[in-house]
Amino acid sequence: MLKKLIKWFDNDSVNIEAESTALHADWRQIDVWRVVPFVLLHLACLCVFWVGFSWFALIFAVVLYGLRMFAVTGFYHRYFSHKAFRTTRFFQFIIALLGATAVQRGPLWWASHHRDHHVNSDQIGDAHSPSQHGFLWSHLGWFLSNKNFVTNTQRVKDLNKFVELRWLDRFDVIVPILLASSIYCLGEWLESSFPILNTSGPQLLIWGFVISTVVLYHATFTVNSLAHIWGNRRYATSDRSRNNAWIAIFTLGEGWHNNHHHYPGSARQGFYWWEIDLTYYGLKLLAACGLIWDIRTVPLTIRESKKIIN
Repeated sequence: MLKKLIKWFDNDSVNIEAESTALHADWRQIDVWRVVPFVLLHLACLCVFWVGFSWFALIFAVVLYGLRMFAVTGFYHRYFSHKAFRTTRFFQFIIALLGATAVQRGPLWWASHHRDHHVNSDQIGDAHSPSQHGFLWSHLGWFLSNKNFVTNTQRVKDLNKFVELRWLDRFDVIVPILLASSIYCLGEWLESSFPILNTSGPQLLIWGFVISTVVLYHATFTVNSLAHIWGNRRYATSDRSRNNAWIAIFTLGEGWHNNHHHYPGSARQGFYWWEIDLTYYGLKLLAACGLIWDIRTVPLTIRESKKIIN
């Protein structure tokens, strides 16, 4: 029992047991005990009937969703996975902490799997290809399987040299726990100091952390699943990636997925002015503040190449 509990807090205790050579989706690879917190987080959404509703809690949840989505798309994806801009080691750690609040594992794990996705996109080795493994596995199952629990350090040698990132990757549950605790304490303080807001610790925890995180999960997962099924193809890439404006809205620009697979190194995934990419706008703001620099975008010649002529 103690060993099972340790798996929730120390990822290294799982890595030893997570070896598998299977390429096809295998639901038996899911360690039910290890994913209990993930399941409970979804079930906890039902507590909304107990804690009730307030406009403050809803707005708080939406704001936290937006900030953490930006941390995933701008930092975990465009920085750690693709090095689309540069920054200092200190700010690199700060954005890694912010990314960890999304409860999508650590930066090394996230980047290693995403880089592997680009190498094997929509091939049998792509862990979350809907064409190879089915929609449900691409959306959810791969994330829970033992096979994909391991961080492939060979894919992230440039990041693995930072001890702080390795620590955050190993104990990735710490940041979400601290965030959830802080949200609860904030709600308790607001209940006593500003009762006009009609909120409380339990209410703010459920709306601001639980519901916000679950919606964040599935919005992010749509890029793996729906964005390889639903949408338009501008470029003749070797995979089935698609551009989808609806997904781009909810993921702050990640829905321009065919663009991204055409030129993954660009910090701007909405290649044209009408393709709204809120993450890119946020990165430009950080650059204006001097926190990041050398933001990469798609060269014009590459942007106009390999287009599918209808």
